[in-house]
Amino acid sequence: MSSVQSLKKQSQMNGAQGIVSVMEHEAVEKVFCVPGESYLPVMDAIYDSSTIELVSNRHEGGAAFMAEGYAKASGKVGIVMATRGVGGANLTIGVHTAYQDSTPMIVLLGQVHSKFRGREGFQEVDLDQFFKPISKWTYELQDGDRAIEIMQRAFRVAQSGRPGPVVISLPEDVLKEVCDVEPGPQFVKPRPTTSQSEVNQLENLLAESKQPVVIAGGGVKSSQAEEALVAFAEKFHLPVITAFRRHDVFPHNHPLFCGHLGLGTNPNIVDTVKNADTVLAVGTRLSEVTTQDYSILSSSHKLVHIDISDEVLGKVYAPQLGIQADAKEALEACYQLTIQPAWKQWASERREAYEKASILQLDEHSPINSFVIDQLAKQLPSDTIYTNDAGNFAGWLHTYFPFNERNTYVGPTSGAMGYGVPAAIGAKFAHPERHVISLSGDGGFMMTLQEIETAARNNLATIHLVFNNHMYGTIRMHQEMHYPEKVIGTDLGSVNFVQIAEGLGAKGILVERAEEFQNALSEAMNAATPTVIEILTDPEQISIKKTINDLRNQS
Repeated sequence: MSSVQSLKKQSQMNGAQGIVSVMEHEAVEKVFCVPGESYLPVMDAIYDSSTIELVSNRHEGGAAFMAEGYAKASGKVGIVMATRGVGGANLTIGVHTAYQDSTPMIVLLGQVHSKFRGREGFQEVDLDQFFKPISKWTYELQDGDRAIEIMQRAFRVAQSGRPGPVVISLPEDVLKEVCDVEPGPQFVKPRPTTSQSEVNQLENLLAESKQPVVIAGGGVKSSQAEEALVAFAEKFHLPVITAFRRHDVFPHNHPLFCGHLGLGTNPNIVDTVKNADTVLAVGTRLSEVTTQDYSILSSSHKLVHIDISDEVLGKVYAPQLGIQADAKEALEACYQLTIQPAWKQWASERREAYEKASILQLDEHSPINSFVIDQLAKQLPSDTIYTNDAGNFAGWLHTYFPFNERNTYVGPTSGAMGYGVPAAIGAKFAHPERHVISLSGDGGFMMTLQEIETAARNNLATIHLVFNNHMYGTIRMHQEMHYPEKVIGTDLGSVNFVQIAEGLGAKGILVERAEEFQNALSEAMNAATPTVIEILTDPEQISIKKTINDLRNQS
């Protein structure tokens, strides 16, 4: 019996207490929110819980990002709460991120009193319709006695099949209604496996292959199939490439790792997929970025697509063989194949191409970004968790940093700015024993930097790097490519991030030269508070390989 149920065993629970009793039943430990009067009964029920901690955030967008980052790092469902239309609108960016990243999340939104619905009441929005395009399921609770039923369904929907966000709106009067129902069994995630017929078909396809490649996506992580993927790849000597921002599903120091399909990917890595004859896509929706604008797969490829969702299979590319299965179950079932790989030379060549593309060369002319990545790899433990915002500064991390352990990367495939800081704090809540470090540009950092106070208040010693080039750099790059020298809207002013950090209860360090970063990082690693390291970068160095002048000369 949960602590809330125990407290109320002498009297009937209300809807809010029923909701929290399900959270306890599903082993929820953290709930993120910006408080609102519309759902005060839920907050009160959490107060009575002995197992759930309520984290109060500075902005609903930060709360949603934090819940999403927590979910990715912990493997649990992220829970976030906000009030009515205004709070719901603010946290939408985190819900969209969870939707595109297939992250299990439950969003609880206070709603106006039932008798005010449809009258454009105070802060009223039809939250069902508002969130439907970016959610797996939306529902407005209309009967307090169904609170436990609906909440258990929310946990099931958020985690079943392709995971994603569920949005439940809670009219304030319904939360106070009687809920005289006991929770059912705790949710157990279904793990469908492949059939023997499908295994046989895969064996026949691979037997005819001379240049196969595996593209591994987020489904590998959500099914905890990293070890199964390594075993499968090793047995059949298959080269492995990771999908966009799924760096940590396969160790980069493994001789079969052949790169990452992201933004600005080196052409030699892209060629591994283009020149393959058989592509085994595991747990990936083959997104726009992963497929390089839907360009790297063609009718000449034999595509084997394994995914837990039938809505993903064939959504973009019709597979030669589509297998609806949990990634771990499928990889373990396919381990029984008896084929002898005839492509070892191919795999070695593709590994060599990756190694050449990922060499981090350092000299006195290298941008400061390169020295930062070098020091991160040298100083921080291999189990450090990294998060990043959207921006060209992340190209150095994506291209050169070696992710050699599982569950060490948390990033948004949605490309959301403002993600890095709150996601890092969410990951730190999940793993307080590990170093967690975020990388942001000055543009994205300003969008959610207020959440550093949340970290300081909760005694979380996160590390936040700010690459400051005083501009929206990625947009400036595209601006220079398409409208050279016509700069408008992409320049930013000067901000003293060190002083802001100190005002939020964190340590602030300014790095102006590459040689200063080593000591700054060491100081941050030993700090008892959050640390912000502001790194002044050359605004001319607009990306890993290009300067603004280069782009103008190409136009």
